[in-house]
Amino acid sequence: MASRMRTVLEMIKFEHSVFALPFALTGALLAARFTSHGWPTWRQILWIIVAMVSARAAAMTINRIVDLRFDKENPRTKMRALATGALSISFAWFFTLIAIAVFIIAAWQLNPLALELSPVALAILFFYSFTKRFTNWSHVFLGFALGISPAAAWIAVTGHLDLRMLILCAAVTFWVGGFDVLYACQDIAFDHQAGLFSIPKRFGIATALVIARVMHIGVVVLLAWLAASFALPWPAWAGIAVVAALLAYEHSLVKANDLSKLDAAFFTMNGYISISFLLFWGAATALWRV
Repeated sequence: MASRMRTVLEMIKFEHSVFALPFALTGALLAARFTSHGWPTWRQILWIIVAMVSARAAAMTINRIVDLRFDKENPRTKMRALATGALSISFAWFFTLIAIAVFIIAAWQLNPLALELSPVALAILFFYSFTKRFTNWSHVFLGFALGISPAAAWIAVTGHLDLRMLILCAAVTFWVGGFDVLYACQDIAFDHQAGLFSIPKRFGIATALVIARVMHIGVVVLLAWLAASFALPWPAWAGIAVVAALLAYEHSLVKANDLSKLDAAFFTMNGYISISFLLFWGAATALWRV
């Protein structure tokens, strides 16, 4: 049982939940402080986390089901659970349905608008899995799928949406999209072979790295815009500086002729970025005079 659970967690890359969850929690903190001068309740935080994890689990499993043929053929992914038969397709579909049910229950527990929008969120998450078949910009679709999380958290806390949250959504979209461009550089040969689309395949690795850098510069600009629009105190600006420094270091690890440190850039640094952002912006909301 424990071994099967580990296999399931590996299939959905459970540990990568740290990427988007801190941005969702930041959205929840901003929402509660700005609208009620208080804090999200523990109940709200719990159901936001449940919603985030279950939605991501469903989306990752659908991605593995949809991409099964490619996973079996790609040397980098051929040892994944569905590709090796460690988990069956029927189990994957059952797991997806359970994750969807948990997500809808979580949305129901939050508020009516969250429940009404839950099918829209799932549609966005599932649509990403098909984009690499027809557009080089699938990385942006992936970013958007995770980027909606701060707006979703704001809605979860308040029952409505402040349009300024779309700035944070755009920042997360460019952040995730940028590092997915970096990650896709590993698969450029396979993408040519399989007829899949990606920025590295279309423009080459060197240009793809430039595009990723531009996207990440956009992240810093958007975060500064958001901090200014809410008149957030100094920890928010310190957090932006830390995020900028970590992004710069991430890009220093990856070169067009040397992708050997890509895993470190993708996993370790992005975990640091998201957690640092939550800590600094959490401190900013604590000092925020609203």
